[in-house]
Amino acid sequence: MTDRPSAQDEQFADVLADVLDSMRLSTVMHGRFELHAPWGIQFPASPGAHIVLIARGGARLEVEGLEEAVSLSAGDLALLPHGGAHTLRDAEGSPIHIIGQGDCKRTGGIGSLRMGGDGARTALVASSFRHEVTPSTRLFDSLPRLIHIAADDTATTPSLASTVQLLIAESASSSPGATVVMSRLADILLVQAIRAHIAGGQCQEHGLRALVDPPIGKALSLIHERPTEPWTVERLATAVALSRSGFAARFSALVGEPPLEYLARWRMTKAAQLLRESTLPLSDVATASGYQSEASFNRAFKRWGGSAPGAYRRDHRRA
Repeated sequence: MTDRPSAQDEQFADVLADVLDSMRLSTVMHGRFELHAPWGIQFPASPGAHIVLIARGGARLEVEGLEEAVSLSAGDLALLPHGGAHTLRDAEGSPIHIIGQGDCKRTGGIGSLRMGGDGARTALVASSFRHEVTPSTRLFDSLPRLIHIAADDTATTPSLASTVQLLIAESASSSPGATVVMSRLADILLVQAIRAHIAGGQCQEHGLRALVDPPIGKALSLIHERPTEPWTVERLATAVALSRSGFAARFSALVGEPPLEYLARWRMTKAAQLLRESTLPLSDVATASGYQSEASFNRAFKRWGGSAPGAYRRDHRRA
């Protein structure tokens, strides 16, 4: 019990969990690939996140939109938070097999997808995620196209390393329920990889680095915990023991937008979630989103999403 999180860690975890929950992530593919040089596999473009783990050997990772390829070694993790096409191969110029839906199904069960030649062996595990809702927060948008966490990276915590090894082990297992375990571990690993990225101090621009700044992290926590509060810049500044001007400047610099703009965007994100997933009357959704009247809520929602709340509900109602 010596690894108990601090109050700051709990703030950070709550806000990150809230952001990821609003996206309604689900694992849609996971599996193990046994590859012998020369080999190459290409995953098609998709908006969801992707994770690649190297269980054995090494790989060259080429990500759409990035000029330089990245070398991955055994135990390395690569996270593509924003999705996109990416290619893995043993060496530059090796022939590529484009992964299709059928291949995903084959790797998702017991056993591995095998391909390549007669050369050196590489084993890797790939997971993909689908988000039902497009991310609508600067905190997630700020993540880079690729997060590479090497096995010997100082940002690799014992819990992250354990999850990596468990997922690799389950991918080679024929035990009942292995695919369910893999799916749950992939979900955990997604969060742990983002946390490691933040803890490693690599967030140089605005966005998620705000979560580890004590006063701004606390302000974000307050907004996420009580979005219906009549927050003002003054009230938030007082709550985190900063001057109004100092708080506003610091929040904007770290988050990427002013406090009340972030608050309005988050209220709309939660309102959209209620419209999709509940049968609450629009007046109740307005109240739960921090608006005093349904009319003001309707105007704000239309500015945010381009359609009125009722129309949005009809178009996005869960089956």
